[in-house]
Amino acid sequence: MSAAPAADVALPRRTPRRRRSLNLVLGSILFGAIAVVAIVSVFWTPFAPEDTGGGRLLPPGGEHWAGTDRLGRDLFSQLMIGARLAMLVGVGSVSIAAVVGISVGLAAAVAGHAVDDAISSLLDIAIAFPTLLLAMLIVAWRGASVESAILAIGLAGSAVIARLTRVTAVRVLGRDFITAARTSGTGTLGIVWRHVLPNVWPTLIVPLALQFGGAVTAEASLSYLGLGSPPPNASWGRMLQEAQSTVTVAPTAALLPGILLVTTILGINLLADGVRDVADPASRSIR
Repeated sequence: MSAAPAADVALPRRTPRRRRSLNLVLGSILFGAIAVVAIVSVFWTPFAPEDTGGGRLLPPGGEHWAGTDRLGRDLFSQLMIGARLAMLVGVGSVSIAAVVGISVGLAAAVAGHAVDDAISSLLDIAIAFPTLLLAMLIVAWRGASVESAILAIGLAGSAVIARLTRVTAVRVLGRDFITAARTSGTGTLGIVWRHVLPNVWPTLIVPLALQFGGAVTAEASLSYLGLGSPPPNASWGRMLQEAQSTVTVAPTAALLPGILLVTTILGINLLADGVRDVADPASRSIR
């Protein structure tokens, strides 16, 4: 009688190297292009922002690559300076939202029930208050400037970051390794710094990116309403406001700022989604 064939032994297959996230690549290209333009504008622009000698409402051409606006200013130079302002407001407001929001959220997570309940109630009120309206109130109080816009948008967005930080930190503090750290004698600050923050920050990447896109949109909205950065600082929102009366004559003056706004927001959102996939393996979806 012949021996039965040996059962096939399932050999462990090597895990293929993960392909680079398409979102990460596209986001890096879109957002990186805007960031490069913003950096270049610090050192060079084709024309000075206050130069009105180019002729009114000229179409795109050799000297003025994107044409001119109704005052004779070079649109390409205005767009470059607008990119710089958008990056400045985005980075500044997100930094304020991150510092304030994470600090308040961690304080609520490690505090007692009474303090936690009080902070949570204040956060609920702040989140329910419209962000743009709060920013408008702060700008109206401090005056229209870049600093006012950054402070207003950052403080308005910090409540959402604080709430998310608190929820995530409370979940982390209930894990077994936190109990082991406390048993070993690690203090509260050490637990927060060594164990809570490393487990919280991947959750905050996408919300902070949304804060960046929201900050760019809020600054454009404030400038459109006349509450943003005053001239000669160019803003995409103010460019849209100024171009609406001449949109049929010079459509590029209205189209280009809108396209750059969409590109910036789309780029940062895709970039954040790709970074999240790399930083937080649990969030990766099977494709």
